[in-house]
Amino acid sequence: MEEEGADHRPPSSSSGGRGFLSGLCAAALRRKPISAHAAHAASGEGLVRQLGVFELVLLGIGASIGAGIFVVTGTVARDAGPGVTISFVLAGAACVLNALCYAELASRFPAVVGGAYLYTYAAFNELTAFLVFTQLMLDYHIGAASIARSLASYFVQFLELIPFLKGHIPTWIGHGEEFFGGVVSVNILAPILLIILTTILCYGVKESSAVNTFMTTLKIVIVIVVVFAGVFEVDVSNWSPFMPNGFKSVVTGATVVFFAYVGFDAVANSAEEAKKPQVISVTTHICYYDSMIFALTSLSAHAFKILQRDLPIGILGSLLACVLLYVAVCLVITGMVPYTLLGEDAPLAEAFAAKGLKFVTVLISIGAVAGLTTTLLVGLYVQSRLYLGLGRDGLLPSIFAKVHPTRHTPLHSQIWVGCVAAVLAGLFNVHELSHILSVGTLVCKLQLIFAITSLQHITTGYSVVSACVITLRWNDKTTSCRSLGNMSIWQEGVLCLVIIALCGFVAGMCYRFSYAIAFMIIALLIAVAAGFALQFRQVYVDPPGFSCPGVPIVPMVSVFFNMLLFAQLHEEAWYRFVILSLLAVGVYAGYGQYHAVPSSSDHPHPAVAYHGIPSEAP
Repeated sequence: MEEEGADHRPPSSSSGGRGFLSGLCAAALRRKPISAHAAHAASGEGLVRQLGVFELVLLGIGASIGAGIFVVTGTVARDAGPGVTISFVLAGAACVLNALCYAELASRFPAVVGGAYLYTYAAFNELTAFLVFTQLMLDYHIGAASIARSLASYFVQFLELIPFLKGHIPTWIGHGEEFFGGVVSVNILAPILLIILTTILCYGVKESSAVNTFMTTLKIVIVIVVVFAGVFEVDVSNWSPFMPNGFKSVVTGATVVFFAYVGFDAVANSAEEAKKPQVISVTTHICYYDSMIFALTSLSAHAFKILQRDLPIGILGSLLACVLLYVAVCLVITGMVPYTLLGEDAPLAEAFAAKGLKFVTVLISIGAVAGLTTTLLVGLYVQSRLYLGLGRDGLLPSIFAKVHPTRHTPLHSQIWVGCVAAVLAGLFNVHELSHILSVGTLVCKLQLIFAITSLQHITTGYSVVSACVITLRWNDKTTSCRSLGNMSIWQEGVLCLVIIALCGFVAGMCYRFSYAIAFMIIALLIAVAAGFALQFRQVYVDPPGFSCPGVPIVPMVSVFFNMLLFAQLHEEAWYRFVILSLLAVGVYAGYGQYHAVPSSSDHPHPAVAYHGIPSEAP
C-alpha cells in the first residue's frame, strides 16, 4: 500500500509526466480514509453538534413519510388488496437490510458529512464516489422541485377550503400555468416556499431541526388520529380474501412501496451535527479475592465499549416507526372500504368522506402539507451537506466548503441547492420533471415523488453502501494476497460483488417480463456461488461501534434485492443512468482530478487524509 498522505495529484500537461489517461486512472483510484475522531469544527469553521437521538429519529421520519402515506397505501391496495399490508412489511424488511448497512457506516464514520458519497470514497475510489454524488444530486434536485410543486398545489387546495377564496386563486400561483405546449409551466408559490425553507436552513441547524420536529410531530399525530378514527369504521369482512390477486401482486406492490421508506439515509448525512456519534472504549479493572491471597488483576483484554449510538438509533428507529405507521394505515383503509372501491387520487380521504367523516379529510390535507414540507426541508438539508463534503474534498469549487462562522451552516451550498430547486419548480411541472427521471411506470403522482427522490438511492446509494460494508470489513493484510492468476483477493471480492449485482438485475428482468423461471433460478444460483466466495475466501474484521449483523450475507442480500428493484423501473431510467455517468466522468476528468485535495497537509481539516488504494486493486 502506498504511503498514507502521499501526493497523488495528477500531473498537468506541462509537467511532461504520465499521459492524460494514466494520470486520470491514478487520480480515479484514490481513496480517502477518515479517522473516527475527525474534528471538522476546528478553527470555528465547522458544523456544530446540536442533534440528539430524538431529532435524528424525527429527521428520518420527516424525510420518509410525506403526503404519500395518505395516497400510495390505497393506490397499491387497488391491485394487492388487503395484502398491501404484507407488501409494506416485505418492503420494510428489505429496507431494514439497507438501514443496518447505513447504521454501521454512520457509526464507523461518525464525524464527517457525506453519507453514501463518503462511504464510497473510503471503500472504493474517488471516481466511483463522484459518480454516486452526481446520481444522487440529480434525483435530489429534481425531487425537491417536484415536491415543491406538489406542496404549492396542496397549499392552494387548503386555502380554497375558505369559501371566498375557492375558485379565485389564479392557476399560475400554485397549480401552474402552462406555456409553449406544456413545456414551460409557471408556478410562483413553489419557489417562494423553497426560499422560505432555504432561509430557515441557512439560519441554523437548531432552528431548522425545530421546524422539522414540529411538522413531523404534527404529521405523526394526524396519522395516529386518522388511524384511530378509521378503526371504528373497519369491517373485517373487507379483509377477505386477503390476497385476491395472489402473492405475485403482493410482491409487485412491495417493489413499488419500497420507495415510500426512502429517507432514513438522511440521518447518515447529519453525522457531523449529531451530538454523540463517537464510540468510547473503556477498560475495566476488576479486583477479586482468590483463596487467601488478594490479587489485583487488570483485565485489559476484557474491555467493553460504551457505544454512543445516536446515528444507528436515528436510522433504524425512524425506519421502524415508518413501518408501523404504514402498516396501520394499510389495515385501516382496506378494512373501511372494499379494495375494489378505493379511489385513485385520494383513496384515504374518499374512504372517510364515504363514511361521513369529512373532518378527517381536512386533517389529511393538513397532514399532507406537513408531510411534504418535512420531506422537502430534509431533502434540501441533505443536499447542502453533500455539496459541503465535495467542496472540502476539492471535487467541487471551494466555495461549497465554506461554513458560516456564526450560524455554522454551509451557507453557499444551501443557497445553491435552494436556487436550483426554485428555478426547476418555477418553470417545469411535475410531469416534465418526472419525465427527466424516467420513472413513468409508477402509478401515482405522489407515489412518483417518492420514486423521484429514491431512484438513485437504490441504484447508486443503497447498493453501493451495502457493498461498502463488505469491502471495509476486509482485513487489509489479506487484500494483497494473490488469488487466481494475476487477480488479487481484493479484486476477486469486488468481482463477486459485481456478479451479485448483475444477477439481481437479471432476476429482476426475468420477473418483470415473465421469463422462464429457470433463468431466475440460474441467476440466483450464480449469486449464491459468488456469495460463498465472499463468505469463505475473504477475511473479515469487526468494526468499532455498531456492527451490521450477518456480514457479508445481509449486505449481499441487500445488493441483490436493490438491483432487482432497479430492473422494475422503466428502461429509460437505465439510459439516463448511463448518460449521466458518462457526463460525470467528463466533469471529473476536466475538473475533479486536478482539484481534489490529495493530502492532509493541503486540507483545512487535518483529520482527513488520502492514500492510494493497494497496488493489487484495480
